[in-house]
Amino acid sequence: MSLSGILNINKPPGITSFGVVAVVRRRTGVRRVGHSGTLDPAASGVLLVCLGQAVRITEYLMELPKTYRAEITLGAETTTDDAEGKVVTAGEYSGLAPDDVASALRGFEGETQQTPPVFSAVKLQGRAAHHRARRGEAITLEARRAVIYRLEMLRFDPPTVEIEAECGKGTYIRSLARDLGRRLGCGAHLARLVRTRSGPFDIAHAAALADLEHEFETGAWQERLAPMDCGLMHLPSLTLHIEDEKDVRHGQAVQLDEDRLVPLGELTEGLQCRAYAEDGSLVAMLAFERESGYWRPRKVFASRERAEKGGEPT
Repeated sequence: MSLSGILNINKPPGITSFGVVAVVRRRTGVRRVGHSGTLDPAASGVLLVCLGQAVRITEYLMELPKTYRAEITLGAETTTDDAEGKVVTAGEYSGLAPDDVASALRGFEGETQQTPPVFSAVKLQGRAAHHRARRGEAITLEARRAVIYRLEMLRFDPPTVEIEAECGKGTYIRSLARDLGRRLGCGAHLARLVRTRSGPFDIAHAAALADLEHEFETGAWQERLAPMDCGLMHLPSLTLHIEDEKDVRHGQAVQLDEDRLVPLGELTEGLQCRAYAEDGSLVAMLAFERESGYWRPRKVFASRERAEKGGEPT
């Protein structure tokens, strides 16, 4: 049988996200394993590791809002925007009041333009920026769209500011720490970061890597596998008629009966939804073409029978 699903792992500090993936691949024997959103080696918290067919939905999982708790140290900006870098500027923070910091943080809420850290996986001329930065190359990264839905100061104990941030894809908390220091005029860097939630997956139900090591031996880890559509519940769903299911499984676009579309509400261009078979199994991700009225498969998943035999989707 081919195993598919999502493991919610509490990544410890000191290991890369790809390191966690390598552990899972080696200990489970599952060939296709990936993750849906990198955590820096020094960071900890929720890391969604996808196995089997679930690897194909990582792009959807990456779109899920994420929540972080972070400790920011005021008074010094670093080359890496965190505690591992060298101090490049230092400033005085003793005159800052809690309201000053809280007010500055509110200014980052909503949609903004944010420049990623130079020590990051952002591609620059086809190569990750951190590779060039470690070679001493001068790097200039362009600002990009970032969304912070909620930003709250939990504690102000100079030089430490503890915050909780709920944000969208591509938002760097290291950049937020750096930019907060610049806005306050004293410099700042990220001292500690924990991802506490990714969509519906929270840290309270995440498996510690140390606990998984034992469960890999007994096979108990499989009980932790969440069905892959657990990460897709933010998208609408419909049930396919058996004939439409056959067409979709062969990669064909379909026009669906109106009664099947009632749960979706307004049909907008590019609307994506989960499509299920009448037996309740996930068949595909479909996207709507308004002009033609057709639903085109974006992702097609193996049927239960094929999955049990280790088959791939059509």
